[in-house]
Amino acid sequence: MEEQLAELRALAAKAQNRMTETGIPRVAMVQGKIPEHELAAVYDPMVNLILRGSKSMTVGDQTLHYCPANYFVMSVDLPAVGTVWPAASGEPYLAVALTLQPAVIAALLADLPKLAEPEKAGSGFSVAAVTPPLMDAWVRMLRLMNHPDDIPALAPAYEREILYRVLRGSQGRMLREIARPDSAMARVSLAIQWIRRDFAEPLRIEALAERAAMSESAFHRHFKAVTSLSPLQYQKRIRLLQARTLLVVGGKSVTSAALEVGYESATQFSREYARAFGLPPARDSERLLSTYAPRAAASAAQAA
Repeated sequence: MEEQLAELRALAAKAQNRMTETGIPRVAMVQGKIPEHELAAVYDPMVNLILRGSKSMTVGDQTLHYCPANYFVMSVDLPAVGTVWPAASGEPYLAVALTLQPAVIAALLADLPKLAEPEKAGSGFSVAAVTPPLMDAWVRMLRLMNHPDDIPALAPAYEREILYRVLRGSQGRMLREIARPDSAMARVSLAIQWIRRDFAEPLRIEALAERAAMSESAFHRHFKAVTSLSPLQYQKRIRLLQARTLLVVGGKSVTSAALEVGYESATQFSREYARAFGLPPARDSERLLSTYAPRAAASAAQAA
C-alpha cells in the first residue's frame, strides 16, 4: 500500500493546519500542527484516514491510537480530545476524512444482503486496519481534486465504495446501526442532537429517554455504551467546549461564557473547566491565544 499512500500524500499536500475543503462533498483534509482548542471539539460522524504521522482520540475514559495502518470511525457526534504527532522523519501529520451521512449509508445498505443486527448498541467509535481496496477507493476519490468537472458524476460512486469497504470491515456494524432509524445507536444519536441543540438548558433524562422510546435505565445503558459518557457528562463536555470557544475565539469574559453555556455559578464553571483542560479558564484562554494567535496572524498575512 506504500504506492497508494505516497499518491494520497501528494494529492493532499495542499492541506492546511485546519480542516481544508477539497471541493468534494463531505471530504476534507488537514496537515501539520493543529491548534489545541480545535483538536478538543465535538467531532462529526466520520471515517478518518491518517496519511502521515499518528493521532490519538480520547472520548470519555477511552483513548484510541491510530496511524497510516489504521483508520478511525466515529458514528455519532462525540466530544473528544485529539492529539496529533508528525511522522518519525519529522514530516507533518496529514489526514483525510469523510463525513458520514446516514441517508447515504441507508441507500447503500438497500443494495446489500441483510445482516442480523445486535439488539443493544455498541461503541460509537473505533479503529480498524486499512485494506488495499479501501486505500484504492480513497486514491480515486482524492484524484477528483485535479478533475473538478468529474466530481458531480464520480464522487458519489467513490463515496459509496469507501463506505462499502468500511461496511465490509470489522467496524461495519457502526455504519449499519446509524443507518437503521429503529436501532439503539440511531436513537442515541437523536438524543445527542437534542442535547447539543439545548445544551445550555437543564437536562431532563426522563424526557430524553421517552423521546428515544427507551426506559431510563436502558437509555443510560445504551448512551454510555455508544459515547463512553453518561448523558450528564456528555452535556457537561459540550458546555465546556463551547465555553472554551467563547473565551478563545469570541473574547468573552469567564463569567459571560459560564452563563451563556448554562452554568449558574462561575465558581463551579471554573472548577469543572480546570478539571477538563488542566488550567482555570482565564489562564487557559491566555495560553491558547499566546500560542496560536501569532501563528494565525502570520498565516493570514502570507495568504494576503
